[in-house]
Amino acid sequence: MAIKVTLDAVLVARGSKAKDVAAAIGVSETHLSLFRSGRVKGVRFETLSKLCEVLECRPGDILDLQD
Repeated sequence: MAIKVTLDAVLVARGSKAKDVAAAIGVSETHLSLFRSGRVKGVRFETLSKLCEVLECRPGDILDLQD
């Protein structure tokens, strides 16, 4: 099993731009892009919490468990 990042779907559903979300949570666009593509090995709970706050979602909306 693997963790799949579904942040792009949440951004589209909320009508949010990655650039604006990155600025709102205090990370670079590059860092957010790496997370969106699943090319990071981990994410800080603080960053995940900020993402959920800004996007008005839950961690399970951004991350999914894939077989």
